[in-house]
Amino acid sequence: MISVTSKDFFDTLIADFIVSSEKVAHVQLGNNAEHALLVLTKTGYSAVPVLDMKFRLQGLVSTQMITDSILGMDHIEYERLPDIKVDDVMDLQVPTIHQGENFQRAMDLLINHNFLCVVDDEHTFVGILTRRVIMKQLKKYLYQPH
Repeated sequence: MISVTSKDFFDTLIADFIVSSEKVAHVQLGNNAEHALLVLTKTGYSAVPVLDMKFRLQGLVSTQMITDSILGMDHIEYERLPDIKVDDVMDLQVPTIHQGENFQRAMDLLINHNFLCVVDDEHTFVGILTRRVIMKQLKKYLYQPH
């Protein structure tokens, strides 16, 4: 049984643990699925944020979403990739978090997601917070003397 008796860990703000938007691969509304698949493949990510022209978060697109969109009855229809827009296949239900929130809120959301998109009050994409970062911080907290 793991016991975290102090609320210090859960009250820690996420701001210092965000991967900045400049370092996060993304695609934009209107990009085609071929471009998105190239971005996903080159980066090795399973999903990337979809942003509008003002860098506001609009959704997430994943390799699986793109692949699902080109599955034919007998084969994968790769030739359709340039004609499919990320807007048509992206997930609009993206869990988000704000910079001023704490690890407790992040952990609640990260149970079902590998990363969270961090946005500001105008929904501008600030960066991501990964499950890996939270787990590393939890490990440090649990193994440090209190």
